[in-house]
Amino acid sequence: MVPVRADDSTNSPTILVLGDSLSAAYGIPLERSWVNLLAQRLRDQGYPYRIVNASTSGETSRGGLDRLTPVLITHRPSIVVVELGANDGLRGLPLEEMARNLIAIVKEVHAHGARVLLVSMRLPPNYGPTYNKQFEAVYDRVAAGTRATLAPFLLQGVAGKPEYIQDDGLHPNAESQPLILENLWPALEPLLSQSARRTAP
Repeated sequence: MVPVRADDSTNSPTILVLGDSLSAAYGIPLERSWVNLLAQRLRDQGYPYRIVNASTSGETSRGGLDRLTPVLITHRPSIVVVELGANDGLRGLPLEEMARNLIAIVKEVHAHGARVLLVSMRLPPNYGPTYNKQFEAVYDRVAAGTRATLAPFLLQGVAGKPEYIQDDGLHPNAESQPLILENLWPALEPLLSQSARRTAP
């Protein structure tokens, strides 16, 4: 788990980030990650949230589901950002299993009284247009079936651009992190005031 918090007050509503290496600051300084940039923005704009980053490099949708319950019990989040599935696709895991795992994650988060921002992912073009289309459709289907808020592709404007990718050809570099935050912010911001109202005394 990556320890990133915007506000350490235990009375502050919590945003939990449940993701993989794309959210776990893989290969870049922690302070330059999009999650840390989000914490800074929340502080700057006066949002009283603390952030808990429960992202782990290499995580799959199944792995996220398996460790979800204790994380929810411990941190009692108001919002959960679910950034999972890329490793399922890269490993060629069954897409129906990925969909079931994501649906189960969203339902459990809702059962704990939190809102979900489900982050859309895409695969590299070499996986083929048919598989890629089926993979992307999973997120639309999960969001439609669970009433989760759907965020656009996390790496929009980043993927496929060498200036924003690390030497491994896969992971975004530090320079890309502000762009990643901008991809998520329009979908996340409306949830902030809603969740703050729901947790107000």
